[in-house]
Amino acid sequence: MKKFFYTLTLAALCAACTTGQTGYVIKGNIPGAQDGEQVYLQRLEGRSFALIDSAALTAEQFVFNGVGDSVYNVYVTYQAAGEPRPRGIDFFLENGEINIAWGEESSSVTGTPTNDAYQAYRDQAEPLNKQMRDLYREAANPDLSPEEKEAKSAQVDELDEQITALDLQTLKANIGNALGAHLLKQTYYYMETAELDALLPQIPEPFASDPRIVHIKELVVKLKATAVGQKFTDFEMLTPKGDPIKLSDYAGQGKYVLIDFWASWCGPCRREMPNIVKAYKTYKSKGFEIVGVSLDRDGEAWQKAIDDDGITWPQMSDLKFWESLGADIYGVNSIPHTILVDPEGTIIARGLHGQDLLDKLEEVFQ
Repeated sequence: MKKFFYTLTLAALCAACTTGQTGYVIKGNIPGAQDGEQVYLQRLEGRSFALIDSAALTAEQFVFNGVGDSVYNVYVTYQAAGEPRPRGIDFFLENGEINIAWGEESSSVTGTPTNDAYQAYRDQAEPLNKQMRDLYREAANPDLSPEEKEAKSAQVDELDEQITALDLQTLKANIGNALGAHLLKQTYYYMETAELDALLPQIPEPFASDPRIVHIKELVVKLKATAVGQKFTDFEMLTPKGDPIKLSDYAGQGKYVLIDFWASWCGPCRREMPNIVKAYKTYKSKGFEIVGVSLDRDGEAWQKAIDDDGITWPQMSDLKFWESLGADIYGVNSIPHTILVDPEGTIIARGLHGQDLLDKLEEVFQ
């Protein structure tokens, strides 16, 4: 894959500080917009937008003026009459002149150092993302043969690797500014702990105080404490029948134990379950145990999934969804996720699925 690399230095980011620029001017055009229609400048806080400013369109043009005390990600949104939902584009609110070119197929935001770097990244990412969307539509065709579906799946995997590589390269090149911090918040879940541990100290204030960045720092501490080579950390939950159960009832008791984080609502978890059932049947008599940790919040749905999938190993949950105690302790932020513990209670693998899990079990039981 051709690797894309963009370097944006802190010196460039501070250029506006030495040019006498005291605020921001955001100029944009929306083809076909009517005079008097409103455009909104908003910031995403949690899952909701918080309004920063609004502007009326005149001759398809809009302008925002203000002074920013930091650089952060924002959205300009617009909803034409008759449209079912608003359209929008995100960029970085940064002192300087920001130009938004609004298009039906794609839009661009340029004019300041961070936005120029972000646009350069998007110019490469958008074609890849379009290819991914097209592949998903093609793969959903019910008339595809098994061989064709497998070929499409391989294409998706290859394209996903390209997108991931672009994200990580841009992130690392910009870790000292707002763009790097923004991309880290979007991509940390598929990064290795060592990568995160190396990048986090490089994030300058005020970006390092962002609640999401603070969360990632806390996550890394948990991942390091439960990494390969560490002793398992115990916790207690309830079985589907409401009886208390501890991880230490099984882990560290002379068997290899697979801790399987899953949920009834998790499609990938359910698709992986036949593979885990196969592993349990193959190695249970040889000293293998599984402890399922469910991130469900509906006890009935949890029990139904257990019955439907033929799960016969111990199960535990506190029915707290992503607030699950077990998931929190082990830094689990996506499922399915597995942790393999040896007979003495030492973690020897994390994140094993499919053939990788079967290969690892064959290795330890040979």
